[in-house]
Amino acid sequence: MATVLCVGLTTVDVSQRVVEFPLPGQKVQSLGVHLAPGGPAANAARAVAALGHRAVLCTALGDQLGDFARGMLRGVEVHDFGPGGPALSMVAVRERDGERTVVSRNAAGFTPRATVDPRLVAESDVVLLDGHLGPLALEVARQARREGVSVVLDAGSWKPVLDDLLPLVDVAACSAAFELSEPEVHARGVPLVIRTHGPEPVTWSRHGVVGSQAVPVVEVRDTNGAGDVWHGALAVAVAGRLPVAEAVRRANEVAAVRVRNAAWDWVEELERWRDSG
Repeated sequence: MATVLCVGLTTVDVSQRVVEFPLPGQKVQSLGVHLAPGGPAANAARAVAALGHRAVLCTALGDQLGDFARGMLRGVEVHDFGPGGPALSMVAVRERDGERTVVSRNAAGFTPRATVDPRLVAESDVVLLDGHLGPLALEVARQARREGVSVVLDAGSWKPVLDDLLPLVDVAACSAAFELSEPEVHARGVPLVIRTHGPEPVTWSRHGVVGSQAVPVVEVRDTNGAGDVWHGALAVAVAGRLPVAEAVRRANEVAAVRVRNAAWDWVEELERWRDSG
């Protein structure tokens, strides 16, 4: 069993399923509503726990929504570095293809504490950062470097802390929209750069060697948080020191479980998928 230390954002997601996204000024009635924790680090931690590993989450749960989020993070060991958080996210998921649109404050205005018990890092097999809660992420990455613990970065979008954080990263897993190219990320000191492309094959490069791995074709119900779940599964694979092609293949399979299930049942379905394997 691996221990994955996830550091970053927790949100509370209000997810509404809709036939079509509303036009400006339009009101629509949803097909269903669900309230649950979200955010890159929290979703990744939930995936790690559902896969049967130890998930440790360093996040900010400082306000009245924090108790709700903590209570829903079943199987996750939570450490609160508030004040601030969790952010409230409004999510609309389109019924016919699972596409989603999100409005959220993310970590804007959060001031997390950046004093971290070194044992949290030393006891971890891998650290997964989402770049939110910048001072906390940077302190954990520095400790991981001293302890020889691999650092995986969920690089969804550029954040100011990345100037200092990227040289401490071993694996940068970038979204298609991430602003830097693979050579630019390598130039910042990152040995392995992986990039997701939605339903298209995942690509990677390391020491001049490039590769790709196809994404399973499934009926998509809900794409919200799929990338976060993918990163959680990748972190587990990195902890197990799997070859990059196998690590990406496993992450792709786990993300496929997420997208073919709705917001209210993906964790349970991932547990069942784990047990069936």
